[in-house]
Amino acid sequence: MAEQHSTPSRQATPLTRSLFLISIIYGGMVCVAGVLGNKQVSIGPLAVEAGIFAFLLLVIMSSAVAELHGEKTAQKLVRYGFVPLLLSMALALIVWALPASPKMLPENRDAIQLVLFSNLRIWLAGIIAYGTSQTLNVMIFARLRGDGVGRHVWLRGAVAAVLSQIVDTFLFVTIAFYGEFPITDLLLGQMLAKVVLSALLVPLLVSACVAWGRRIDA
Repeated sequence: MAEQHSTPSRQATPLTRSLFLISIIYGGMVCVAGVLGNKQVSIGPLAVEAGIFAFLLLVIMSSAVAELHGEKTAQKLVRYGFVPLLLSMALALIVWALPASPKMLPENRDAIQLVLFSNLRIWLAGIIAYGTSQTLNVMIFARLRGDGVGRHVWLRGAVAAVLSQIVDTFLFVTIAFYGEFPITDLLLGQMLAKVVLSALLVPLLVSACVAWGRRIDA
């Protein structure tokens, strides 16, 4: 009888409740971040584009997935995030190109056209900054677990968020605006705002997200 050779199968990541729900919310936040980024908000003395709130949620969720399901699964989540990001950009471009109804108020028509489409440099900057900063966030968060920070989820989350948001800001501002106007003040201001928000919001929220995930998966 001929000897049968079995091919080892890849072990799939189990689709737990936490991974399913976080993935849905993650995809939504990837899409809405670009829309929110059209407005700058003031938080005390800090001025920051509002997309930071969605991006901080992405940081929190990718870190939580890394803690609950491992670094490889979290990096897959980041890569899969390109799908809704690129689809939403394509749909926005299609809607932007379609003629507006003559019944639409001119001020509403002009406003939505600005929201739907910025220049291609800004879109490219957003794609590169998203992929690089989120990948870096997951990597730092996961690697710190074995470097003395251990089980302190809040501390690992804060360190990873601060460093990844600095990189995110540098890439986005440089790619989007370099050569159009002096960007030093914009870079420093955005970095300061994002570092402060990351340090204040991420430790509590990433700990809460991990605790919530463990509870619903139990």
